Amino acid sequence: MTVRTDRAAHIDSPLPEEARLVQQAKSGDSEAFAQLYDAYVERVYRYILFRVSEDETTEDLVSQVFLKAWQNLDRYKAGSSPFIAWLYTIARNLVIDHYRAKKDILPLEAVRALPSDMQSPPEEVEARFDLEAMRDALQFLTGDQQQVLILKYIAGLPNENIAKIMNKQEGTIRGLQMRALQTLSKYMHEKELV
Repeated sequence: MTVRTDRAAHIDSPLPEEARLVQQAKSGDSEAFAQLYDAYVERVYRYILFRVSEDETTEDLVSQVFLKAWQNLDRYKAGSSPFIAWLYTIARNLVIDHYRAKKDILPLEAVRALPSDMQSPPEEVEARFDLEAMRDALQFLTGDQQQVLILKYIAGLPNENIAKIMNKQEGTIRGLQMRALQTLSKYMHEKELV
């Protein structure tokens, strides 16, 4: 699976025609669903890859996300949250199920830099260094704090959608984010990375 990693893929902006496409897909229009897939597959892929770090597993889970979305489209309530937030919820649950089945803990040290056709070699080296530093720092966070930061800064979601995905209050999400950023700042300052 080839996935672009440009900044546009991280912006939490629904398709202008999302509501129409969702409605058509709910009516059985597979072409409309294919358009939703094309619009959101990169975001879902990046989110899952950051959580599991293995290309093959990521591809399998991305496929499962969209299969479950297609099979359960009648459960999506248009207008309550963006379609991508619903996809992230499915992805989050599948990642949790994946690790429960493996009985493993998320191996943060296995997370690697995402490939990019848009970066020059020096930019790619800098991105890999930044990701390495972030991986090290994330080890000091709780699972919920890690999840909030990934959804906020990797997936580009607003707190309102993160709260829905994690089934928590928006204030709780802000608190988790604040404590996580404080912990990261302290860790990076101690490591003289800031």
